[in-house]
Amino acid sequence: MNKFNLKNLVRANVQRLKPYSSARDEYKATGDAMTFLDANENPFENGVNRYPDPQQRELKLTLAKLKNLSSKQILLGNGSDEVLDLLFRSFCEPGIDNVITLPPTYGMYKVLAEINAIENREVLLTEEFQLDVKSILNSVDQNSKLLFICSPNNPTGNAIDARNIKTLLENFSGIVVIDEAYIDFSSYESWITFLDLYPNLVITQTLSKAYGMAGIRLGICYASEAIISVLNKIKPPYNVNELTQQKALERVLAVDEVFDEVEHILKERNSLLKNLETINFIEKIYPTDANFILVKVDNASLRYNELLAKGIVIRNRNTQPLCENTLRFTIGTAQENEKLIEALHNLDN
Repeated sequence: MNKFNLKNLVRANVQRLKPYSSARDEYKATGDAMTFLDANENPFENGVNRYPDPQQRELKLTLAKLKNLSSKQILLGNGSDEVLDLLFRSFCEPGIDNVITLPPTYGMYKVLAEINAIENREVLLTEEFQLDVKSILNSVDQNSKLLFICSPNNPTGNAIDARNIKTLLENFSGIVVIDEAYIDFSSYESWITFLDLYPNLVITQTLSKAYGMAGIRLGICYASEAIISVLNKIKPPYNVNELTQQKALERVLAVDEVFDEVEHILKERNSLLKNLETINFIEKIYPTDANFILVKVDNASLRYNELLAKGIVIRNRNTQPLCENTLRFTIGTAQENEKLIEALHNLDN
């Protein structure tokens, strides 16, 4: 059984740390007409002359309502990458601790491990791109602090078997981070509903994919209040700027519009899957629960360059483990997908 103890995971210096208290932490705006002379700001109003809310309260309250959580279970970051980096810096002692990653997967886990001087123990997925639970647990020791699971997985597109994730949650004494960047395109349920059941569960999501807001860089972390409290101790005081907060709130409230766009992408995904079956040099089309499709072709580098010459930019995943001669197609608009299929047919002749 799991012997999870959060206190034993937090770095000693983080436990001792007294976080920086910004002007907007010490005085929380109430909506009253106040004269602000506390933060050394430029007094001339232009919409962004004041520091943003360091805790993004209005946006968090909206997300909490949508997700049926407490706002104290949410941390927002400058993209999911900042959220992931905060996890490393909160729980992993450089030169001592290790994390577990499961290639082929999102490449930033490995990069962040290297940046933070943390050993990265890689355990390959199976040929079906599922978890090798036995090998994962065999790779764990007392210094294993974080386990990263991307589901739906990037670059493969498939959702990870929930039974295997459950086994790891119950047997890994560190923190299990489930990256759900693509969950809105999946038929599977988010792990958010299991936060109260598993104190070692952390979920990351983003507004970059289904919400179409990659340009504003807004990442979201859902976890227990205790874990969020640790992350808040070390996050930069104004890590999410005012314009991002405003735009994110506007988009999160546009529920029907986002739903319609996701439905359109899923419809186009199904159409593209069918059309890809007609391309002779595509040897395999992998199952997908994301807004992209991974395919195996005869020569990935050749086909990538041929499509590039036709003005179509895709992703060559040939260098990733278990992904030899694979290409990744993001689902575009109907017109973009038609252009892709037409180009592939021309290459097929």
